[in-house]
Amino acid sequence: MDPIKKIEKSNFYHRTDKKMREWMRKNGIQFLRISIGLVFFWFGLLKFFPGASPAHELAVNTISTVTFGIIPDRGIILGLATWEVVIGIGLLTGRIMRLTLILLFLQMPGTFLPVFIFPELVFDSVPFVPTLEGQYIFKNLVLISAAILLWGFLDKKPTGGVREPDELVKKEQS
Repeated sequence: MDPIKKIEKSNFYHRTDKKMREWMRKNGIQFLRISIGLVFFWFGLLKFFPGASPAHELAVNTISTVTFGIIPDRGIILGLATWEVVIGIGLLTGRIMRLTLILLFLQMPGTFLPVFIFPELVFDSVPFVPTLEGQYIFKNLVLISAAILLWGFLDKKPTGGVREPDELVKKEQS
């Protein structure tokens, strides 16, 4: 018998797989929320310290270009840093999640602007070989997908937090 099929038919496999899936279903959404919160908080915090964020120059140049230089560079980076830290805190605490996710979704289109404004900084070879900055931008697709998933598990209340999948289904049915 094929070793893979033998493993799949074993009681050990079925018991272990079931327990792992249950644990992941129970904890996955919370881990996702906290990990995204850490990323936003950490990356935002770095922007408060000149030279600490690899995205500093690209972010400032992009926002400055879009706003026609009206906002001073220091104001741009402090505003962006604050915005990201607020999103991070919202995700980490799980409080006012709708507002937190709205702030996240409002920020995301701006993160892709360099692709169109500064393609020479985003690609070594357009459009197939992204630079490190380009990779930094494209990872936001994962953050957007994760935020969409989190929104799907929000409690019905406007200020409600993220609910566990099983808890949400039971609550929606009642």
